[in-house]
Amino acid sequence: MINFTKMHGTGNDYIFIDAREKPVSKPEKLSIKMSDRHIGVGSDGIILILNSEIADFKMRMFNSDGSEAEMCGNGIRCFGKFVYDRNFTNKKEITIETLAGIKHLKLIPKNGKIVQAIVNMGAPILRRDLIPMIGDHSLVINESLQLADRTSFEITAVSMGNPHIVIFVEDVEKFPVEKYGPLLENHELFPQRTNVEFVQVLNNKEVIQRTWERGSGETLSCGTGASAVTVAGSLTGQTEKEITVHMLGGTLHILWNEKDDSIYLTGATVEVFTGTWSE
Repeated sequence: MINFTKMHGTGNDYIFIDAREKPVSKPEKLSIKMSDRHIGVGSDGIILILNSEIADFKMRMFNSDGSEAEMCGNGIRCFGKFVYDRNFTNKKEITIETLAGIKHLKLIPKNGKIVQAIVNMGAPILRRDLIPMIGDHSLVINESLQLADRTSFEITAVSMGNPHIVIFVEDVEKFPVEKYGPLLENHELFPQRTNVEFVQVLNNKEVIQRTWERGSGETLSCGTGASAVTVAGSLTGQTEKEITVHMLGGTLHILWNEKDDSIYLTGATVEVFTGTWSE
């Protein structure tokens, strides 16, 4: 029996499990089963709450296909709500250990519950070999990438602890994300696969984003993706460094702070329901 809580950040939904005292065996397989939207709970993946020796807590996140991801911007904001609302901590500023390093959260309560969180996502990684992407140490800004069907896209690559490519399109609502998302995710240039953001620029402070998420398919929102979009928009001269990102599941506010080169992501956190999983 596993007690769980389903939460979402702008529609990016995850199943949270407190594994501090009771370890979860085979979390990869569990994520596949629980994430199934027909015979499971339904989610974009599962997130484990763990003890940490170097931060307040540790987070492990598994996609709906069972693969483990380095970071999740929406998931980590909900993580903060989970631990605060359950009195695991009374601090409004906490640190969380992830595979992408230690992340800092500022929690914003209302009537004793967290309704919003601000995450310091850290500095973007721009070197292609560190994203990782096959090639040298150069930056990937508006670089042409060709698919097997000879369709080509101009991509800008950014890592926020996990790999992303950003592609600007004229009409994102009509763009065939389900066709090109998996082809780009699994392109041979990306040894660890990649997340893909398709973006329509409304003005220099506002964009619309659709995300094909590595290991999950199209999701309603992606926090690390919105961070990567802010960087790509700035690098290509299409947006400022502080923008509003509209997604299928809601809106995020992103700031690329020049003072510390860090990305700050702000958005709502919502608890959906709790339950017990029996295998």
